[in-house]
Amino acid sequence: MILLIPAYEPDEKLNLLIDSLELERNETVLVVIDDGSGPGSEDVFTYAQSQGAVLVQHAVNLGKGAALKTGFSFIAENFPGHDVVTADCDGQHTAEDIYAVATKVGHARSIVLGEREFSGKVPLRSRFGNKVTALFFALSTGTWLNDTQTGLRGFPAEILGWLESVAGERYEYELNMLLEAKRNDIALESVKIQTIYLDDNESSHFRPIADSIRIYAPLLKFSASSLAGFAVDTILLLVFTALFKDLLPAVILARLGSAAVNFWINRQLVFAEGRSLPLRSTIIRYALLAIVLLVVNYELLTLLSAIGIPLLLAKILTEIILFLVSFSVQKRFLFRKRIRQEAMFQHSQAGHLMNTESTQRGIEK
Repeated sequence: MILLIPAYEPDEKLNLLIDSLELERNETVLVVIDDGSGPGSEDVFTYAQSQGAVLVQHAVNLGKGAALKTGFSFIAENFPGHDVVTADCDGQHTAEDIYAVATKVGHARSIVLGEREFSGKVPLRSRFGNKVTALFFALSTGTWLNDTQTGLRGFPAEILGWLESVAGERYEYELNMLLEAKRNDIALESVKIQTIYLDDNESSHFRPIADSIRIYAPLLKFSASSLAGFAVDTILLLVFTALFKDLLPAVILARLGSAAVNFWINRQLVFAEGRSLPLRSTIIRYALLAIVLLVVNYELLTLLSAIGIPLLLAKILTEIILFLVSFSVQKRFLFRKRIRQEAMFQHSQAGHLMNTESTQRGIEK
């Protein structure tokens, strides 16, 4: 198999993993991407090479996503037709789990995720972050994945070209990959693996604020769009109330104005695919969604109040629920462009399935 490990400032944990892999005995080709680590990690990479690893280096740090793409491109060129397993360099993955994922991807011909149980001593930020990401993924795709942040993944050779085209250069790339896989009807399967966090995961280079913003950008943009709509609705309500001296027409006109602003922001900025969709049909679907949400808002608020929940709390719960529902519907259906699945796979396979002779030369090289 081909094992790909992106590494930024790795320590001896990478060497221990390489020793446990027994590369030659298990007929494993290891490709390590040095993502601009600098001279401080030179000894680690030298040891990796002495054990048979192929080292590819970035002059500067470009991010985990960029490192993975470099690896996929290198493997597609030098070891065409071979499946790839990716793993982290920080000691979170065992050789046993890596080979289990490799075996699964060889049979499943789909993306295989090494799924952690998150049992035992798990850092709070890791446990919380994974749950939030799982919820975001479920809202975006309608599928719940227990571990969306695992770095242990297996990929069939046929999709290496497609993997290079997925957006993202840093940690957001791994989530984008899963989102795009669902959009392209590429199956996601999983293998149970151990949950390992060493030294409270202090070796992780994940930046809580900057990288979280990158990962959750669509949801954050949607939140900003909703707040903008609320602000416009409030301002217009005050203006129209002063003009008409009547609440009903003021409410209706204010809601129409805020809906128009919200629609424009979502179509142009939040859900980029929406820009290429027909405007008229998209407006009609958006209007129908707004009507449905308005009805559901009233019914849910009435129900919660009827079972004894205070009105203010019922209103907050209702708005949170409908916010999540609205995001899910708009991302999955309203502003989603349908793609030609068959054409995508034809392109992917054409670039990466080679004859056996060229594959053997790549392995010997």
